[in-house]
Amino acid sequence: MPNIVNEIKLDFKDVLLRPKRSTLKSRADVDLQREITFRNSRKTYKGVPIIASNMDTVGTFEMAKALAKHGLFTTVHKYYTVDDWVAFAREAPPSVVAQNIAVSSGSSDADYDKLRTILTAVPELGYVCLDVANGYTQQFVECVRKVRSAHPDITIIAGNVVTGEMVEELVLSGADIVKVGIGPGSVCTTRRKTGVGYPQLSAVLECADAAHGLSAHIISDGGCSCAGDVAKAFGGGADFVMVGGMLAGHDQSGGELLHKPDGRVVKLFYGMSSDTAMLKHSGTVAPYRCSEGRTVEVEYRGDVEATILDVLGGLRSACTYTGAAKLKELPKRATFIRCTAQQSVPLYS
Repeated sequence: MPNIVNEIKLDFKDVLLRPKRSTLKSRADVDLQREITFRNSRKTYKGVPIIASNMDTVGTFEMAKALAKHGLFTTVHKYYTVDDWVAFAREAPPSVVAQNIAVSSGSSDADYDKLRTILTAVPELGYVCLDVANGYTQQFVECVRKVRSAHPDITIIAGNVVTGEMVEELVLSGADIVKVGIGPGSVCTTRRKTGVGYPQLSAVLECADAAHGLSAHIISDGGCSCAGDVAKAFGGGADFVMVGGMLAGHDQSGGELLHKPDGRVVKLFYGMSSDTAMLKHSGTVAPYRCSEGRTVEVEYRGDVEATILDVLGGLRSACTYTGAAKLKELPKRATFIRCTAQQSVPLYS
């Protein structure tokens, strides 16, 4: 007989944060900076722990430079060449390369060889993001172990998973930060195509508890369509929050710019398991797999600066409403109220 979990599991849309008495006089008094020392690398991070997703329509070098001005982080997509990385490291401020970006990689032997070449060519890089759709395979665990063994001082981000026991497995294998989320992204269709997933807020609550018990950390990856969702993810215990669609459609984003017959200007935004991504980077969709992402047209939104300020402003307001003087305090101050699913403004037409 199949096991059935009867406990209620929740997404961001299923809850609201309850306001609480606060001594804060202004949103400007909220400190969004975090200082985190990682379990395995022993390196210390300091910044605003919001991360641009390593999608090729989001995690670009241009995005990394724009976000770093505000102390935000970027996991740069894995399709840049070694020469691209060398050129970027030559012209970007050293602090950006060392503190505000991660180089992304898959788990294959070819991915590993390319990763080692990049780390040799750009030795100041301090973060690696090992990113696969299914972080539950033994091959992926072995990949994490191999990278940790070869690079003991590198801070390793690894995922994606959604359950506490697998967070613990990855941490004990060498990961410092575990990426949490299967299927919540706006252009991800994994839940529809496979029936696999986990409501994101509940996944964050469970995985944060497991990680923090080992002095490790998690990223809530996916499901944020507005600043309020980012606040809910932090309130649920996420140490970092990764966003994709919220940063799509800007000058610094990847994706083709299209001029529509009706005068609209849009940019393509697609999941990394979509037909568009697979055809672009592999030339084909392998016969043994299906597309688990979709391609949409996002309204062109100009420079990303206004979006960054909007997200940071919303997060400061959430802290003010809940009485958290520092972002670090938000999980302790957060009380979630279950409610009717809230209507959200769509990211795209």
